[in-house]
Amino acid sequence: MPTRGLRVDVLGLGPKGELWVIECKSSRADFQSDSKWQGYLEWCDRYFWAVDIDFPTELLPAESGLIIADSYGAEIIRMPDAQKLAPARRKVMVQKFATHAARRLQALRDPGLPPELLP
Repeated sequence: MPTRGLRVDVLGLGPKGELWVIECKSSRADFQSDSKWQGYLEWCDRYFWAVDIDFPTELLPAESGLIIADSYGAEIIRMPDAQKLAPARRKVMVQKFATHAARRLQALRDPGLPPELLP
């Protein structure tokens, strides 16, 4: 995962198994105060911004993906080019993703799960 202490907003698997990082921004100030997002680029195949319809999208880097979202859904407006992860990094990331997802699912099924087993 990214540098210790950093955490992406959303990590997902694309339709071809690519790792997607989605960074959610609520305003111009939120975007301009974020200096850590570039540290996420080396940990994914595709990088997206998720913003609402009123967000000034001209601020966002053109080479990144763009998702417009609201309370009801979201749509990919711009698909970024894939930047393939190294196979060893991909393996580690997919395994961590799967482990985290399995723990979250188990926590939903068993609310009494011991804290050390939660994500």
